[in-house]
Amino acid sequence: MKKRNTITGIITVIAMFLVLSIAIGVIYSVKQTNASIDEDNSSSVQNETPDEKENEIKPEPTDFDTYKAMWISYLEFENIDFSSEQSFVNDITKIFNNCKEMGLNTVIVQVRPFGDALYNSKIFPTSHIITGKQGDELKYDPLEKMVSIAHSNGLRIEAWVNPYRVKLSSNKPSNLADNNPANDESLVFEVNGGVYYNPALSKVQDLVVSGVEEIVKNYDVDGIHLDDYFYPTTDLSIDKPYYEMVNSNISQEDWRRENVNTLVKKLYSAIKKIDSTVTFGISPQGNNDNNYNMQYSDVNLWLKESGYVDYIMPQLYWGFNYLTSSGRTDYQFENLSKQWEAYPRADSVKLYIGLGAYRIGAGDGGSNDQSEWESGENLAKQVQMLNSIDGISGFALYRYDNLFNNGEYSQLAQKEVESLKNTLK
Repeated sequence: MKKRNTITGIITVIAMFLVLSIAIGVIYSVKQTNASIDEDNSSSVQNETPDEKENEIKPEPTDFDTYKAMWISYLEFENIDFSSEQSFVNDITKIFNNCKEMGLNTVIVQVRPFGDALYNSKIFPTSHIITGKQGDELKYDPLEKMVSIAHSNGLRIEAWVNPYRVKLSSNKPSNLADNNPANDESLVFEVNGGVYYNPALSKVQDLVVSGVEEIVKNYDVDGIHLDDYFYPTTDLSIDKPYYEMVNSNISQEDWRRENVNTLVKKLYSAIKKIDSTVTFGISPQGNNDNNYNMQYSDVNLWLKESGYVDYIMPQLYWGFNYLTSSGRTDYQFENLSKQWEAYPRADSVKLYIGLGAYRIGAGDGGSNDQSEWESGENLAKQVQMLNSIDGISGFALYRYDNLFNNGEYSQLAQKEVESLKNTLK
């Protein structure tokens, strides 16, 4: 009996030990899990700053060997209903859906057309395009919505910025907001009724760079895009005093080019420092002589040296048969495409081509027969030709309304859309 009691006692002790061990293990596991959760939550809270991007993860289009984009300008935005968040979402969703259904993978949206912002900015005033008055308070953030809608459709989205333009004319926009940096008259000059930031000033360059940094930090955009608006005039008197102040040993024209080069390089560096995956591209004029001599943009330099851009997209807005009044053929689409492809280019720089959808029905102004722009398939043929040139990696269409809201040539535009769909599918 005593022996049996002894055995029973031993078994009881062992059982209690096992139960205690299991309990301790459970408690330790729970503590470790809670600690992990607390650590994750703490990290999340600490990282939630106003500058954090809160939009959806960037898409990875399955066919991004070819860049296929649509320009959506302030002219499109003038016809969009900004009166409520839902109205805006409905309108922009329709636009992006049409781009996606056509077979495109990128939208280029103009978010700073006049030294203003179609987004929540601490640097530039809210655009008059949203409410009719520059500087009004935003009730929702259009760019935030556009990023989310684009990404949910598998589209890349690039923020298109005009670096220097403040006013296109005396009434566009009619008035500047009180908080507009351009109210500092020492930063701007007037050209033919328009107002532009002075590209020579380091304060202006820093302002433009800060504005782009704000976008890249706060929005999950896939790229920053500039078009062909640099120096607004060839009149050298307008900034000659600034040129004379620097006592430069180069010509005033080359000095202007250096001012633009400096801005472009600063923008590229600033973007890559924040997010190396964000692309930076520029769409200059198709006439490269004009870029160099009229806008003081040394595009060949940006092409051949890394550190300026990720891509160049010249605007080749002429047809296959274009003739100048003197009969020259060098601006014909195929000839000009091959000319741009032949320019020396760094391995890191892509070449895309801008196509002129606004030529549909209206023609390109050449002295030749204009029937190619009335064929309903000219843009599709241009895309097909670009696909045959190894050094060209894509295109963009200027602009959305000319394809989807073309009141004057609606049937031709619809045919062009269907032709493009068939080419891009």
